[in-house]
Amino acid sequence: MTDKPEKNQICRVRIEGYSSEGAGIARLDSFVIFVKGGIRGELCDVKILKAGKNAAFARMERVLEPSPERENPACPDFGRCGGCDFWHMSYEEERKAKRLRVEDALHRLAGQDFPVPPVLASKRLDGYRNKAIYPVACAAGKAVTGFFRARSHDVVPVSRCRIQHPEADAAAACVREWMDRYAVPPYEETTGKGLVRDIFVRFGERTREMQVCIVAAGETLPHSEQLIRMLQNACPGLAGVILSVNRRPGNVILGERMKVLWGREYIEDILMGLTFRLSPRSFYQVNTDQAERLYGIAADFAGLDKSKTVLDLYCGTGTITLVMARYAGRALGAEIVEPAVEDARENARRNGIENAEFFCGDAGNAALTLEREGLRPDVIVVDPPRKGLDGNVIEAMLRMAPERIVYISCDPATLARDVKLLTEGGYRLAEVQPVDMFPRTAHVETVARLEKVIKN
Repeated sequence: MTDKPEKNQICRVRIEGYSSEGAGIARLDSFVIFVKGGIRGELCDVKILKAGKNAAFARMERVLEPSPERENPACPDFGRCGGCDFWHMSYEEERKAKRLRVEDALHRLAGQDFPVPPVLASKRLDGYRNKAIYPVACAAGKAVTGFFRARSHDVVPVSRCRIQHPEADAAAACVREWMDRYAVPPYEETTGKGLVRDIFVRFGERTREMQVCIVAAGETLPHSEQLIRMLQNACPGLAGVILSVNRRPGNVILGERMKVLWGREYIEDILMGLTFRLSPRSFYQVNTDQAERLYGIAADFAGLDKSKTVLDLYCGTGTITLVMARYAGRALGAEIVEPAVEDARENARRNGIENAEFFCGDAGNAALTLEREGLRPDVIVVDPPRKGLDGNVIEAMLRMAPERIVYISCDPATLARDVKLLTEGGYRLAEVQPVDMFPRTAHVETVARLEKVIKN
């Protein structure tokens, strides 16, 4: 048996697959080694950085047999910035890695020997994100914006992010210039001093409207009129400038209070022919083109007609609910964020959709309340956060006993965990389709269709 590798040891390994974070996986007998930047099939010399009981993390030292899928990264900040994972490989290999991740999770965690189809490719690899959050820091006396280094809160300065919309980068550059010109200090996480914490930008892919939200540890922004004029000149589609007051320590971006400095608090965008109003807290898929394809698949999986009722338990601003309402007789949406529920109701009104209703509350309580009231939807749609479904949500769903469950997931592991619980509760996994919403990152979205096989 191979001895456990030690820190700083050089090991020669063959990359066999990928981790959930996109790192290459190699093995020394039963010992697993994670190699950031490794590609399946490559023979490499790696340096052990950290060794645990059964696994180690290593740095690539030399690629002895490179994969034909290896490419020179098109992003100059790749490897320093923690935002992307796959610029070093072809897009085809990236899609294969994501498909294998979904298939492996369903097999290991859900016991499903299910053939997963190829990941639906993104139409764009560059500039596809319609939302950007830039942490702000100070370097050499100048304001910098960028993204956190992996597993740290160190801001890597990035002036042009390949996956962000160019208009968002232009807005961030404008705010940096304003901060330097008027000596507006960045917030310092360690001391709690300073003012500007983050720049939150939202861009309407179809409408070209832009919203710039300054997250700050104060009630006012100095020289705000000058900032507004500068943003108006730099961003032709600017619809609003907002101050989000956040004095709390920690990782939560937006504060409790929003102040409109200029314009309005929302932008509008068009998705699948419907117009949506989006405030800073509204959930909205970051890749508009792929979101339309994702929701189209979800609608196909739902199999709705005008005799059926659909319940959407994580409705956000109502995007999925309103899409489903066009096919269903009745559509209900539940969401815990009150401003998002208000947006959802307004979105229904503006689109002339009268068969959609929205409730404010977390998915678990909403599901239990509706189940106690005797609601028996024909289809339940869930698009939960990364942690997946809470136990009380699954319990209520099983008691409602819909014909179909359409599960939209951003994490294959929690999807597989919940599929196992749902199949144990009388459902079978009928179909899955991964969709690449986040090219060049390790994230993958998956739509799953489950059908009831045991009648209550």
